[in-house]
Parts: sequence; structure tokens; C-alpha cells
Amino acid sequence: MTTPTLGVCYYPEHWPVERWDDDARRMAEVGISFVRIGEFAWSKLEPEPGKLDFGWLIQAMDTLGKHGLKVIVGTPTATPPRWLVKKTPDMLPVDVEGRPRGFGSRRHYDFSHLGYREECARITKLLVEHVGQHPALAGWQTDNEYGCHGTVLSYSEAARQGYRRWLEARYGTIAKLNDAWGNVFWSMDYADFDEIDLPNLMVTEPNPIAALDFRRYSSDQVSAFNKVQFDILKAARPDLPVIHNSMCRFTDYDHWDLAETLDVMAWDSYPLGHLDGAPEPQEVKTPYFRQGDPDSSGMHHDLYRAVGHGRWWIMEMQPGPVNWADYNPDPLPGMARLWAWEAFAHGAEVVSYFRWRQAPFAQEQMHAGLLRPDSEPAPAHAEAIQVAEELKAINFGGAPGKARVGIVFDYQSEWAWKIEAQAAGFSHIQHVRNCYIPLRKRGIDVDILSPKTRDFSGYDLVIIPALFAWNDELREAIANFDGHLLIGPRSGAKTQDFRIPDGLAPNLPSNLLDLKVTRIDSTNPVHRVSVKGGGNVAHWRERIETRAEVIIEDEENFPVLVAQGRLHYLAASGDRALMQRIIDHLIDEADITTLELPAGVRCRVRGQFRVYFNYNNQGATLVPAADEAGYVLGSASMPACGVTVARLAKAG
Repeated sequence: MTTPTLGVCYYPEHWPVERWDDDARRMAEVGISFVRIGEFAWSKLEPEPGKLDFGWLIQAMDTLGKHGLKVIVGTPTATPPRWLVKKTPDMLPVDVEGRPRGFGSRRHYDFSHLGYREECARITKLLVEHVGQHPALAGWQTDNEYGCHGTVLSYSEAARQGYRRWLEARYGTIAKLNDAWGNVFWSMDYADFDEIDLPNLMVTEPNPIAALDFRRYSSDQVSAFNKVQFDILKAARPDLPVIHNSMCRFTDYDHWDLAETLDVMAWDSYPLGHLDGAPEPQEVKTPYFRQGDPDSSGMHHDLYRAVGHGRWWIMEMQPGPVNWADYNPDPLPGMARLWAWEAFAHGAEVVSYFRWRQAPFAQEQMHAGLLRPDSEPAPAHAEAIQVAEELKAINFGGAPGKARVGIVFDYQSEWAWKIEAQAAGFSHIQHVRNCYIPLRKRGIDVDILSPKTRDFSGYDLVIIPALFAWNDELREAIANFDGHLLIGPRSGAKTQDFRIPDGLAPNLPSNLLDLKVTRIDSTNPVHRVSVKGGGNVAHWRERIETRAEVIIEDEENFPVLVAQGRLHYLAASGDRALMQRIIDHLIDEADITTLELPAGVRCRVRGQFRVYFNYNNQGATLVPAADEAGYVLGSASMPACGVTVARLAKAG
């Protein structure tokens, strides 16, 4: 697919049949092409065990198809019906305190429960049997938002037994597990795999490698769960894409692994809800509370584009106030348009608004849609029409080119630092953001890279922040890379068995980096140390022994940034001013072209276009870039929450 287009999430089962045709007609008039349906409808498809009712679903697809709309059908496995829970009560997830999480909302199942997995295979086969050849069918969505509401980790009996089998397959013998886990510490040795319990309800913290292995196991169950449905759907319709929708800042399972059994990766973008709950300073939250963080959506677009091997969608886009954050402000006029354009600029094939009509009942009745509950247009309705018309008017499309900068993103590192933070709140994803933001402020496109990347060829700069442990692929990529590298802080601090390496961190050959981290100074972020030349370090500082050149040091004369040839090591967590300074140094070293962007404005190149988005609540003025042939949408004078599109003299 090369021409981006709009979609919407629709729930025909929520509305009288008599309303469906008018809804479909109005969707087509907006310029919507794709409609997702069915992902929460199990109780309507099978109200009693074996009693099927697919007639309404087929009728809904008939109606949508009549108006030229293409349908994405969701497997309904995120909401198992009450009769199934009564039949199989041990399918419910169990929280860390050992309490079952009951029926009455959604995602009330345990990924480890093999009986539930069989039920999911059964309903998926029935779905294929009844609608798999429907002419309006354009693709499938598996389940919905795997792991939402903290459901990846379950402490059930099914998980206990599955974990034990997984450990036996991984280690082979209990002696090897005891050695790998360091169980001699605190007399934690086991005589048999059946003695191993889940890492909860202990007197104090569990062995960190046991906790990490449980997260690895739990992540594998998500991938295995998805594979069951993927295999059924692809066997029936190999020509149709299978999609799954993930979320913002969600790292509880490894999306790189999941995507091995997907054709398209999607995510659900709610910029205001995400900002409200994000661990960002008030200097970000206050000016952008009605627009969203200027860099959060972009980073996730780049992440999910990489996870999806270049193919990705927004399956749910915020159209107005949501209902689930602590505070749910109304977006400023223009933001529903801006967010869509930003996604398209980063390579989205489809941007699908959630939802068509605001529901007047149940848990999400305060969640806005493109229509109000009375079916009158909500503000985002007109903005969606505008986006559809603009895409067509300028013939927007093409593919995002390969960026000159890559940042490695590793889910396992996020798990590891949650298990052993050492400094409260230390996280891999935050350190990725700390490097991503300064690049985007300079107008530089970024690719997110898998930790299994073997080859960094084509990049001028690669950044590997806060990486838990090296693997063979990354070691190979580093050894053969002739570009610039930034590593740290804390990268290579552990082995895959969650041990301090024999040679200490960062555990790289001395011919690449002659440096050892000898001590850690973690402090409350309120305690800051000034850095010579500007900026501050706080939260995490490493005491290092090195023969590398010191580029930046703090006022206490501890190295902050060192370099050995083209490899730089960052030995501290810095504030935004320091990180901008460090990234600017690397940009200069790598001779990467930058743009002069106003504060709060970001941009992205796709094909022959560069799209600018103004996240400010006031106007901004662009400085035309040397590689641009002129503006095809908007102008250099950007209004608040505005979008400008430039055509490049040569496609990016």
C-alpha cells in the first residue's frame, strides 16, 4: 500500500440496525476507507456455548461494503463471554498478590492458560468460516491491545506450570539453572524444576534473574498466543494482512518477537491521555497539555514502523477527550488533523480514528468519537474530512527513507531496569527518549533499531542507551561499524544471566573502548551536579577508569562523555540541556545536516515530502530548507497546531 488513507473503529452491535446504512454512507463521505469491527463481540457472536449468531456481523459487513468501505475484522478474544469464564474459571489472570482478576470489564484471561488458547483457536476458525470470504473483508486484527491493564504478568497455576516447563527447556538441568541463577546466594538452590515458584509473595525481592526469566517467559506466551490466531488466519486468507494494535510506552512484552507473526504492526495513539500519565516534567506537560508531547507520538511511530518491518498503522487515534486518564482535556482545534498528518509523515498506511460515535453507555461513555452520542459531528469530524481531502489534493505518499541516525530499543532492558532500578525510575525507554528528543529538535529523522540488528551499515550515528546486556548480533554490528557510536549510560552492565560481567561494564573489547565502570552513584534527581560548559547530571553517575579522551566532565571533575575514536561513552544521566549538548556534539562529529526549527515544531520526510507539525498553541515561522522546492500545503507561517508540507527537490 503506497497511498495513505483514513479508517475508523465502529461497533455496529452497539446501534440499531436501521442506523448502519446511514453510518456507512457518512463514513464514506468523510473519506474513510477502512472500518475495524468485531474485536469485543464474542458474546454477540456466541451468546451461549455452541450457539452461533454471525448473521449480524455479515449484515454489517454487507452494509459497509455497499458504500465502498473495507473491513478489518477483529478476533474477539480480548473479551471472553461470561459463560466461558463460568466453564473455565482458572482462565482468569491472577495479580501479584495472588488474587484472581474477575469478569466484568475486558482482558480477563491468562496468556498461559492453554485451554483458553484452544477456545481462541476455535472462535477464530469460526470467524474465518463465516466471514473469511466476504468481499468487504480487507484484513484481520488479532485480539486487542495485548497486555493492557497489566495482564502480561499473571501469577496463576497455569503460569506456574508453564514457567517451570519453560525453564526446563531453557536450562536443561536443574544444576545448570542453579549455577546460572547464582542460587548459592541465600541458599536458594533447587533440587527439581517442580520446586520453583513464581517470583511473587516472597519476604523480600526475588532473585533478579528469576524475575527476568519470568518476564521472558510471559512475553513468550503473548507471542505464542498470537501465533495460534495468525496461523489460522493466514492459512485461510494468505492474501490478507494480520494486524495487532499495541500502545504508548507499553513494554511488558517483546514486540520484536510478536511481530514475527504479524504482517502489520499497529498502535493506539492517544497523545493527551499519554501525556497526562507520563513521567515528564511540568515544563513539557504545562505548555502541551492540549496538544500532547511533541516527541512522544513520533518516537512511537518510528518504533512501530521498525517493529512492523516497515508496515504499520494507527488503529486508534484520539479524536477528542478520552475517559481513562486522571485528567482528560479537550484537544486544541487542529490537533486531530495534526496527529494524523504526523503519523502519515512517519510512514503510517492507515490512521483510524477511535471511534465513529461516542457511546452513551458503559465504561467508555465519556470517550469522544467523530460523532457525538446524538450522531451530530464532533470537532474531529471536520478535521478528518480535511485530512482526507488534503492527502488526495497533493497526492501524498511514498515511503520514509532510511534515516542517518539509529537508536537501539530493547524491551528486555526495560524489564531488567524495572527489576533492578538501582535509582528509582531508571528506565531504558526514558534514556532512548533522552537521545531521541534532541535529534528531532534539529529536524533529524531517526530509525529505531532492534537489539538483534547485525549490521549498522548506512547509518552515520547509532546510539545504544542503557542496554541491559550485549548479544552476539550487537557485538558483531559494533565491531564492523565505521560510523559514530554513542553508548551508555549503563549499557553492557550485565550479562544475559543478570550478572556483573567479569571485565565490568560496558564489557567491550579494549581496542574498541578502554573503559571500566567501577562504581555507581545513584541519587534523587533533586540533587544535581553542574557540568562544565552547561547542563546538569543527576539520578545516575558512573565512576569510570578509562584511557579514552574526556570530552565533557562535571564540576566535580568526573567524566560525563568520553571518546575513543568514533565510539563515545556517556557515563551519566543528563537533563535536557546536557543531552542536547551531547547530541549536538555527535551530530557535528558525524557531519549530519540539521534544520533550523522553531521551538515546538517537528518534521519528518516521507517520499518527496517533508511534513512540519506545529505543536505550539501559537504560530511559528519556518526557515525554508535548502533541499525544498516549495510548499504544497500551508506556508512558512504556521498557525497554532498547524501543518505545512514541503515538496523536496529530490525524494528523501
